[in-house]
Amino acid sequence: MDTTDTVDALQVRRPALPVDRRAMALWALRALVVWGAAFAALLVPAAIWESARPWLLAPTVAVGVVLVVRLAVEPWWRFRVHRWELTEHAVYATTGWLVQEWRVSPTSRIQTVDAVRGPLEQLLGLSTLRVTTASSYGAVKVQGLDRAVAEEASTRLAKAAELTEGDAT
Repeated sequence: MDTTDTVDALQVRRPALPVDRRAMALWALRALVVWGAAFAALLVPAAIWESARPWLLAPTVAVGVVLVVRLAVEPWWRFRVHRWELTEHAVYATTGWLVQEWRVSPTSRIQTVDAVRGPLEQLLGLSTLRVTTASSYGAVKVQGLDRAVAEEASTRLAKAAELTEGDAT
């Protein structure tokens, strides 16, 4: 297959596959860890230190509102946006919530493929598929995949990259 055939085979389109539903819990837990800690860091001094209450009221309310939005809206919205797909020619991914990103990476440009599992992902049985390409923009990351799905996808992509001629540059 020559380069023209490969370019014709790559269709810029929305990826078809959603991430695992447990990804919503992952995003909510991440928000709870960061914004919940910030809320507690403001709430505790306000409860203990009476003279600081007027000064801490506005930041505590602001962080509380952000926490509620990050817990109630962000996971649902991310689940609606995050999509991924693998074909013999490319990896497709859409991610984000406030800023949405749409990426297509040809398999001929793949350099490494990883299935990454942080502590919260391990707790929920999820993984992040990370595909590093010969791009200055960075790796394509698909968060919130079932562990077995991410491992199977990384194996498929590694085989596809191995079979693709060239040096991925």
